[in-house]
Amino acid sequence: MRYWWVNQNQTHRQELEGGYLWSPKRNANDARNPFYEFMREVVPGDVVFSFVDTKIIAIGIVISYCYENPKPAEFGGVGTYWNTIGWRVRVTFTRLNRQVRPKDHMDVLQSVLPPKYSPLQTSGNGNQGVYLTMVSEPLAQTLIGLIGTEAINLVRYLPAIDPFSAPARETADLEVWENHIEKTIQEEPDLSETERESLVIARRGQGLYKQRVMQIESKCRITKVDNPAHLRASHCKPWRDCVSNEERLDGENGLLLTPSIDHLFDRGFISFENTGRLIIAPVAHLPSLQRMGVSTDQPVNVGEFSEGQRHFLDYHRNSVLLMALH
Repeated sequence: MRYWWVNQNQTHRQELEGGYLWSPKRNANDARNPFYEFMREVVPGDVVFSFVDTKIIAIGIVISYCYENPKPAEFGGVGTYWNTIGWRVRVTFTRLNRQVRPKDHMDVLQSVLPPKYSPLQTSGNGNQGVYLTMVSEPLAQTLIGLIGTEAINLVRYLPAIDPFSAPARETADLEVWENHIEKTIQEEPDLSETERESLVIARRGQGLYKQRVMQIESKCRITKVDNPAHLRASHCKPWRDCVSNEERLDGENGLLLTPSIDHLFDRGFISFENTGRLIIAPVAHLPSLQRMGVSTDQPVNVGEFSEGQRHFLDYHRNSVLLMALH
């Protein structure tokens, strides 16, 4: 279990009521932002302190891994400069009766503030530009002590909460998003019926797209299964993220994977270096990966990729893989 601090001034009502955190993937200039990148490190069971208008007003328990999702419609005009596709994490929030104002307690907080990525300035004001940042154990315990019984009980009884028993809402969110894109494709007047069908089927890793991937790939890179009936053509740059129909049907944008490996790859729990080295995300549940046929106790190399595949894998590593910031 780790602790996090989230500044939710602009979107606190939507996020607290909706039970989630949402951030863009990058800054408006497409530069990396460490406080957005931290979203990729959150795991079920982590604790989140919600900071709004100078006060900690709620504590949340994370109940999902990070996943791609469009900017919530309920944000309205907030963050008009944000990218439309970002990171989402599901969180169960509890509003606090005792809402602590950190600025009033800097005599005890000052010594436990981190030197880097601190949520607070030395004055006690919130650090502008911080969305999500990690909270050290000493700082977390100090905050819990200041809040009192509510926070103590929430954290004390955390082991009784099974975050993995929560419904897989993240899968439903992705399904809604992709259904919307599919509907848009179906309504494109310049596409023939055959083209529409090929694009829609490509979402499932089948049809013309799979045929094109099979001209490059012959088996699952991880499990070595080579029977096409048991393989999906998995997009390196996800079908939902492709900016053109050409990308959705490009065989270089694919790998042949068994369904369980396809799930791990699509959700960012694994990826690959251009050299073929398997990358396992730090947040991945290693026993689950082992049961799915992924070796986690020794380096794995699945072979080199084509130039086109390397291009799309670069996107996957930077925009899908749940990679730690450190």
